[in-house]
Amino acid sequence: MSKSIKALIAAATLATSFAGSASLTPASAFTGGHFPACTEQGVLTYMANRFVWTDEHVIQRGLRVDDITHARENKYEPATEMSKIGRRYCQATAWMNDGTKRKMWYLIEEGMGFAGLGDNVEFCISGLDPWHVYGAWCRSVR
Repeated sequence: MSKSIKALIAAATLATSFAGSASLTPASAFTGGHFPACTEQGVLTYMANRFVWTDEHVIQRGLRVDDITHARENKYEPATEMSKIGRRYCQATAWMNDGTKRKMWYLIEEGMGFAGLGDNVEFCISGLDPWHVYGAWCRSVR
């Protein structure tokens, strides 16, 4: 498979809404009008599982996230008349299976799941976004 096709698949994979990924996390964690916090276990589990899937099927480095610690909210933007989407900007520490720890940034978007159902999470781990899907240094999710 060519590198450009792999990059396209990676971008589509990374942009997939977690609301439509019931096999990765219980869908009930992201529905019912509950906007999850940065520290919510369902969000952290989703990101770890999604990273493993992406690494196994696209990047193929043999990496996985063993643990996510020090999760915290950096900024909260409530839904307003100007922006109808509530957003939480978060950061955490991702402990990798190769013994390294890396900064992780993620964005939780209220009501932006698949077909507008549930919420959406976009995440980026420092140094592990080879196609800069989230810009240089994960800028778009910071």
